[in-house]
Amino acid sequence: MTDAERRRTDGPEPRKKGPQKPTLLYAGPPDEWLRWQKALEAALAARGLEARLVPHPAAAPGTELQPDEIDVILYAPTGPVSDFSPFSRLRAVFSLWAGVEKIVANPTLEVPLTRMVDEGLRQGMAEYVTGHVLRYHLDLDRHIFGQDGLWRHDLVPPLARDRQVAILGMGALGQAVAAMLRPIGFRLLGWSRRPKSVDGVAMHHGAAGLAAVLGAAEIAVALLPATPETENLLDATRLSLARPGLRLINAGRGSLIDEAALIAALDEGRIGHATLDVFRTEPLPPDHPFWRHPRVTVTPHIAAETRPETAAEVVADNLARLIAGRPLLHLVDRAAGY
Repeated sequence: MTDAERRRTDGPEPRKKGPQKPTLLYAGPPDEWLRWQKALEAALAARGLEARLVPHPAAAPGTELQPDEIDVILYAPTGPVSDFSPFSRLRAVFSLWAGVEKIVANPTLEVPLTRMVDEGLRQGMAEYVTGHVLRYHLDLDRHIFGQDGLWRHDLVPPLARDRQVAILGMGALGQAVAAMLRPIGFRLLGWSRRPKSVDGVAMHHGAAGLAAVLGAAEIAVALLPATPETENLLDATRLSLARPGLRLINAGRGSLIDEAALIAALDEGRIGHATLDVFRTEPLPPDHPFWRHPRVTVTPHIAAETRPETAAEVVADNLARLIAGRPLLHLVDRAAGY
């Protein structure tokens, strides 16, 4: 095993020589640099950590980039860095996004990679999903868009305890969603690729488990990462297994769904409605059929936004671990893709 391969799998080693103050390069969205700077400086100061925080020239024109001085890159796929080979002193890359599919296979990345899992992401996702689950559960669209003067007193929803809601993907975000839905009383079903136990959730796994969950749920939430194994997970075959009229919420990744198969299932009424926050192409092109489909709600990737004020806490905690030579939080398994 080469030194580079060992660094990718075993995590960082304590620095043996050189300056004690690490240098962090902000390589996230340029227009968010000042907000991140404020949040990071506060988080580092609260932990008594001394670090040099520098912006990429794309975020602060006139700044001179010295790749051989960088210890940590704060990365986002919408940022200016995609080639990591010039950063000879690099010890780790901290992704500012929960999804890492755009970096995980990068051949120039030879240091540990972490993904963002923080309270802001968890809370934001749980609130988004809970809002749309309740919207479907209470059939709010029928009343909001059905102001036609007819008094339909027969449209009374069941209690939450009589409604089955499935969560596909039971990682940190899926468990946060379950924790918010559980006290309301929903009967929760969960699916993961491998066996897992989650309090208050009837868990399933594997192909047979996915079929069972889709066949039982009235509302399903997709929160899986983008990996080769999850590509088109919800294809025509699996959508055909869904309970008739299933309401679908996708806040995971656009690649989870075969778009043509979903439109066909919506047209045929096998899927009652879909709320989609993530897409294969973003921004979603104006001529995409999702925009005009009567059974689709499009939201512009707002379910779980990284908020610097909470995410900076995770960055600071991981920096402290890096300095001490301790295992990093939320270390990405490069082989698994997340």
